[in-house]
Amino acid sequence: MIDYTVGEDMIDPIVLKGFRDSLPNEEIPKRRIMRTLEDQFQNYGFVPIDTPALEYTQVLLGKGGGETDKQIFHFQDNGGREVAMRFDLTVPFARFLALHLAELPLPFKRYHMDKVWRGEKPQKGRFREFIQCDFDIVGVDNAQADFEILSLMDASFKKLGIEKYTFLVAHRGLFNFYLEKLGVKEESVEILRTVDKIKKIGEEEVLKLLTEITHSEEKAQSIIAYITPEEKDDFLTRLDKLVALCGAECESSLRLRQIYALLEATGIAKHFTLDPSITRGLDYYTGIVYETVLDELPQIGSVCSGGRYNNLASLYTKELLPGVGSSIGLDRLLAALTELNSPILANSSSVDFIIYYKEEETSKAMQYAKLMREANINTIVYLDPNKKMKAQYEYATKNNIKFALTFNDTCLSVKNLENRETVEYSSIEEVITQCNK
Repeated sequence: MIDYTVGEDMIDPIVLKGFRDSLPNEEIPKRRIMRTLEDQFQNYGFVPIDTPALEYTQVLLGKGGGETDKQIFHFQDNGGREVAMRFDLTVPFARFLALHLAELPLPFKRYHMDKVWRGEKPQKGRFREFIQCDFDIVGVDNAQADFEILSLMDASFKKLGIEKYTFLVAHRGLFNFYLEKLGVKEESVEILRTVDKIKKIGEEEVLKLLTEITHSEEKAQSIIAYITPEEKDDFLTRLDKLVALCGAECESSLRLRQIYALLEATGIAKHFTLDPSITRGLDYYTGIVYETVLDELPQIGSVCSGGRYNNLASLYTKELLPGVGSSIGLDRLLAALTELNSPILANSSSVDFIIYYKEEETSKAMQYAKLMREANINTIVYLDPNKKMKAQYEYATKNNIKFALTFNDTCLSVKNLENRETVEYSSIEEVITQCNK
């Protein structure tokens, strides 16, 4: 006989800082969101891929950027190899493209939803292990592809039932064009990273850092003027002013005009704002960049971000593979939707029905369950019929099950466990028909 007695050497069941378990009432809504997003991605013709959680460190460190490099979990495996856990799904995707390019149609539209790991400071809605939902188009560099990603972002938020959201759009190429005119092109990478911190550290601190980088307070003030638009200005008015600061139209400003024309033509322009302070911290972005804020919770930060990265795959292949994509931070989005009491989180149960029965009715209960499941009605059979009915109802309540089915020789009874109303039916087929109406 096995002795289950716990000794003094019992291990404390603690979880690492920045990591967490997910209980069913949290995981079920999360999976519902992921299924909704997956349906939307497929609606746009995107296909799923997967990549390993572990990569060679040199693969991930190739083009991450200074801040990201510090956040990577990396170590030596048992074979003495330097390996690291992926910090996003974009860099592994670039490696994936280089390895499988001959097998893929171009343009290639992929989506990938999985966990990534970053050793950064945990905060509300932000953990060291979290799920990203990425979608990208690779193999074409034009306004149509840029717009397609923005359109899918908008469609996904609508499908999730989110009403008040704003996509903040900018263009790195236009910003670099301005920095070249200002005579600080050589410091552009450092300037972009510094500007990216403005919402965290404030304008005054950014001005100080820019002055140190450019060795000129006047140039630093000019950069601040570029990234600070008038609140009253609409998208095109802001773009006109940026072009005026640059001294002329350029390829990047014309691309933004093309994209905005498509946003207007499809009736979704109202959700998009030109915000030149958006630069994104990662070095691989080369064109349009964007972040997403929920209007009622701006303090939670961006819940969907990305941009164009035309040179990322060049680290792994000589083939030119321009790309554009976006990533939804699922855990942060879930935290925001929870705070907003979003309807998509209202039901934390994956089960519609529970069947109660007596021991001698087991066969009939199992038959009913089979028929209901075949009709796509999520059903469970309570597996301990010797328990009192009170215990069975408590079980249903804890699992947020809405309906209970009981039966006898003459009828079947369906009880709504929320309002306690009961409806009687003459057959299981009648119950199924009613459920599928």
